[in-house]
Order: sequence, then structure tokens, then C-alpha cells
Amino acid sequence: MAVQERRYTVAEFEQFIELPENADRLFEYIGGKIVEVVSNTYASAVAARVNYWISHYVIQHESGHVTGADGGYVVAGERYIPDVAFVSKARQPQLDRPYCPIPPDLAVEVLSPSNNPRAMRLKIANYLVAGTVVWVVDPDRKMVEVYTPGQAARTIGIDETLDGGEVLPGFTVAVKEIFPV
Repeated sequence: MAVQERRYTVAEFEQFIELPENADRLFEYIGGKIVEVVSNTYASAVAARVNYWISHYVIQHESGHVTGADGGYVVAGERYIPDVAFVSKARQPQLDRPYCPIPPDLAVEVLSPSNNPRAMRLKIANYLVAGTVVWVVDPDRKMVEVYTPGQAARTIGIDETLDGGEVLPGFTVAVKEIFPV
């Protein structure tokens, strides 16, 4: 016997996250479902290191805004909270709250045990439709998958260098630098 999962509207999602008991919790709206964002210490440390390298570049170039795991974005009508994101000043002079209406130029998703593979695939597809470059960082396999709209996905290994492409021109970081020992 099949069990039907409830699907929510965006309005129901927005009402849900405004409830007092949800004030200190983070949620995404993925495929009509409300998903609580939960990480772990190691995935969080990896995300912090990625945020450091991108923030360092963005501050030097005064090119935009970098958000962490509390920054939400509207992507293809859904609500996502990437672990790290970059949006250029040209596209978004100031950030909005609670979910920025403009998708980020770059979204970084660090995999953790709570990630649902189907939901992650849906997020990647929606990011790409919105024109967002996506880096999926896999702490277990020590690699980064790079998804760029209109291009084949690339896998960057631990002994290789990740570059910012057209989104962060001139940005590079050795993949090994984003994984704490």
C-alpha cells in the first residue's frame, strides 16, 4: 500500500517557518516538502573553510555578498539554504531577508549524513535552471562536484585545484585546503 506524503504550498511553508516554535530552526522548501536543515560538526567545518576562501576573494575584489548556512534564497520558486553562497553586487546590491528573492550566482552544498540524495538532485537541477553554479562538496570522498549551467558536470579531486570560473574570475583554492585534517 502506497503512503501519500503531504505537499505544502509556499504560503503554508512561510506560515510554518514563522511559528514561534520554529524561530531558532532552519528549513528549506524542496519539491513541496518542508525539510529541516541539519548538519554535523565536520560538514560545518568544511563549509566554514569554503566560506573563508570565497569571502577572502570577495572582500579583496569587492564583488558581492557571501552568506553561510543561515542565508536563504528563492530558487525556482523553492526556498534553499546553501551552506555557502555568493551573489554579485551587480545582481543584488543589498541582501534581503529571510529568503533573498534572487538566486545566488554560486551555491555550495556540503554533503552531510542528513542529506537526501533525491532532494539534492532536485536542488541541483533547480539551481542550474536558475543560472546558479553549484559546488557539491563531499567530505567523505574529499572531492567537489562542479555543476555549471549548460556544461557537463566536473569532479575535482583532493589533489586538484578548484577555480571560480566566470562567477569568481581568478579565484582558485587547492581542494585539500577545504578539508580539515
